[in-house]
Amino acid sequence: MISLKERTTAQRMARARPALAARRRRQLYPLFFNMGPVALSITSVLLIGLMAVLYLSQLGQAVAANQQIQDMRNKQADLLRQNQDLISTIAQERSPAYIAAKAQQMGLVPADPNTVQVLIVSKLQPVQDDDPYNALLP
Repeated sequence: MISLKERTTAQRMARARPALAARRRRQLYPLFFNMGPVALSITSVLLIGLMAVLYLSQLGQAVAANQQIQDMRNKQADLLRQNQDLISTIAQERSPAYIAAKAQQMGLVPADPNTVQVLIVSKLQPVQDDDPYNALLP
């Protein structure tokens, strides 16, 4: 049989082991777990506020970037419309009927083919048509 002294010593040892393990666990906790409830609440509120400010900052930047993209798309659409208008104007003004109408408005008349004199120039190079608008016209 176990004596009373041995039994109380064994009970003390059994109680000491969980207390020792709990003390060791407490030593491993980070600093903020040792804070009181007021300090922990204030820290939590500050961290939540900081995260809200960062989120709103990112959201504001995203909205500003989206607005710039929309403005650039609108400007691009306007420029494309202007380009199409200019191309159609150039095509209209290059047509022979338009040129003949403008010549008549200026008082020019068609030349008589029988009275036209043709000059032949030797060693004449043909004219290159480098007009970039010809590539755009259908």
